[in-house]
Amino acid sequence: MIVRVLGEGQWRVDDGLRDKLHELDEEVARAIESGDEGALRVSLGALADAVRSGERLPAEDLSPSDAIVPPADLSLAEARELMANDGFIPDLPAPAP
Repeated sequence: MIVRVLGEGQWRVDDGLRDKLHELDEEVARAIESGDEGALRVSLGALADAVRSGERLPAEDLSPSDAIVPPADLSLAEARELMANDGFIPDLPAPAP
């Protein structure tokens, strides 16, 4: 799966990391629901760090992103607006065996 970290670039992330990304996405959602901007920054940072553990794609690679992670300095208001749908990490179909 390919994930973009806004302002940084794209990474190819191993499908085995999918569950961890969803857990971190849920942490982001809980921080937003509780109005905890500090927790939001920590959880967004952890989400971006997990993505960065993958293989960074060259800047000229124009592959479409399966998910987009915003920067850790996102405000609560901006995060609420962006999370209004399905979160930052969408439920993607399981990879083919």
